[in-house]
Amino acid sequence: MSRIGTFVFVIALLAAAPVRSQPAADIDSYYSDLQGLYQDIHRNPELAFQEVQTAAKLAARLKALGYEVTTGVGRTGIVGILRNGAGPTVMLRTELDALPVAEKTGAPFASTVTTKNLAGATVPVMHACGHDLHMTAWSGTARWMAEHRQQWHGTLMLVGQPAEESNGGADAMLKDGLFMRFPKPDYVIGLHDDDTMPAGTIGFHPGPFRAISISPAVTLYGRGGHGAMPYNTIDPVVMAARTVTALQTIVSRENNPMDPVVLTIGTIHGGTQANVIPDEVTLGLNIRTYSEETQARVLAAVARIVKAEAAAAGAPREPTITRPEAGHVVVNDPALTRRVAAALQKAIGTQTVVEMPAKMTSEDFSEYGLAGVPSALLHVGAVHPSKLAAARQSGIPVPAPHSPEWAPEREPTLKGAIRAETTALLELLRGR
Repeated sequence: MSRIGTFVFVIALLAAAPVRSQPAADIDSYYSDLQGLYQDIHRNPELAFQEVQTAAKLAARLKALGYEVTTGVGRTGIVGILRNGAGPTVMLRTELDALPVAEKTGAPFASTVTTKNLAGATVPVMHACGHDLHMTAWSGTARWMAEHRQQWHGTLMLVGQPAEESNGGADAMLKDGLFMRFPKPDYVIGLHDDDTMPAGTIGFHPGPFRAISISPAVTLYGRGGHGAMPYNTIDPVVMAARTVTALQTIVSRENNPMDPVVLTIGTIHGGTQANVIPDEVTLGLNIRTYSEETQARVLAAVARIVKAEAAAAGAPREPTITRPEAGHVVVNDPALTRRVAAALQKAIGTQTVVEMPAKMTSEDFSEYGLAGVPSALLHVGAVHPSKLAAARQSGIPVPAPHSPEWAPEREPTLKGAIRAETTALLELLRGR
């Protein structure tokens, strides 16, 4: 081959080959701006279906990058579309909402927000699950993809979903025409921060990955009265205490340990004053399973136990149990997950992209797969390696999502998340 021919051949190879180092270099240059966005979102969190200012900030960024932006989808959700010729449509989702948690991270940009929830109660608000980091990574990915259109073709669909924590946001967007008013994607990708892996590590899991969650409320009824004369009452506080203890036997004594179940009593509400025995107490339960059959069996056991405890106490009426709508298992499409994982391992390294176990946490990301689109939810480690090592040595776990102390190791986690998202999108938007 002549020198000119060799030169042309090398240039052609370089043009056709994926640019592996460029995303990392660009992400480094984005970091100062993204850090400011992260701190702003973290300092100003909003609860489910109240994410008006959060959505507006992200929508403005997408518009500035040239995306077609629609707001108010599923009440407070946003959709950004970037068309770049013929090819597949790929959706990248982030969550917008925060949690009713009082922050205890000590960060200089910590949230001090309190607001009224949809029930009218005043609560503290914090991004205790990392959605602020997810949104910031999503924004950085949106920028990189807009600035590097020569590397992909097709349609990129960026979705900012409300109310993931209340398990209703994905359903609200789908009912509002997410896959009818906008291009129905060929693939959906999501990413969540994780407390079990070093910051920047990417975890994947083909198949069932996140559990079903349902949160029934149990109200126990007694007969109130004076705290000095409990013999004239039927005390629902004592009834509730016995019920909480008895409910623990469902998992420990009624369930096959090979069929995972978690039953948590997260709230107990009753009474107004120490010397007054109330008429009723309400327990807030959370039940997680990997099948609807197991969930039904656990709910039946809950009903049996609470009714028996009420009867044993001589309650004047049977307890009431709410039956809210449950979520669904997140099932990562195996073929899609393995394809994306292979691309990530090639670009980032097999030591940094690892298969991880399924979790008992839940996610309404499941709704996109149930709507008929192959979907994959990835995780990004968010803890400094030294903290994980210290936790293993001491036996005391690091703070995790939903903790008031949850604070991702910001820079490596954010950069790792953007690198993973851009790599996954490039893989899917280059076609095969």
